[in-house]
Amino acid sequence: MGSRKPVIGVPSNVLMDSHGAFPGTERAYVNQDYLDSLALAGAIPVVLPMVSEPEDLQAQLALVDGLMFSGGVDLDPLFYGEEPVPGLGDTYPDMDRHQLPLARMARAAGLPTLGICRGMQILNVAAGGTLHQALERAPEPYLRHVQTGWRHAVSHTVDLVEGTRLRRIFDRASVGVNSFHHQAVKALAPGFQVSARARDGVIEGIETLDGGFHLGVQWHPEGMVRKYPDMLRLFRELVEACIAKGGNPA
Repeated sequence: MGSRKPVIGVPSNVLMDSHGAFPGTERAYVNQDYLDSLALAGAIPVVLPMVSEPEDLQAQLALVDGLMFSGGVDLDPLFYGEEPVPGLGDTYPDMDRHQLPLARMARAAGLPTLGICRGMQILNVAAGGTLHQALERAPEPYLRHVQTGWRHAVSHTVDLVEGTRLRRIFDRASVGVNSFHHQAVKALAPGFQVSARARDGVIEGIETLDGGFHLGVQWHPEGMVRKYPDMLRLFRELVEACIAKGGNPA
């Protein structure tokens, strides 16, 4: 890779335009704070639009040194073998058809990957796990996981599991996080371990057991980096993993 900055692909979300001259138009987008965080960490971010053909997915992976899956709408439960329940939010199956195989291919290629919020859920479902479709329907008591007000504000605490990469990144036992989700990991995918939990037991971090950088967090560090610079460690760790990998194996 030499001295060049690693290129990190960010699969796009779908925005349905309800205003302007063309209501109903679908737009590909990624929130700017994800891209800014990657740039601050020393990467060149590239937005990857939806494709579905295997050769097109492989071509996207060939362009990048790592991936970062962002937050977004709910995953379609049909992709993890469940029927939709009341409380499920908006879904865009074409997004899942892009991102789930992309995550599988990236993991098979050993491409460093970070998943944020929905992105963590993508990593889990792609590897065979399932989700709580709506935490408000979960039988156990739970904390408030959808905050209002400032995006950067700390909403609750997560405890980091000793011996995990996530614990090493933050170098402390717990961290305050923001929270904007109503879905969460239910059955953990084979080959993954839990690296963080909220104090109601909700899984807030996962990572692979094989030592590669395939890691997800349920909160939104990109929304916190300006106020809480420690959150930039996640993005720097991804960049460093790309550099250590020595370039794209595709």
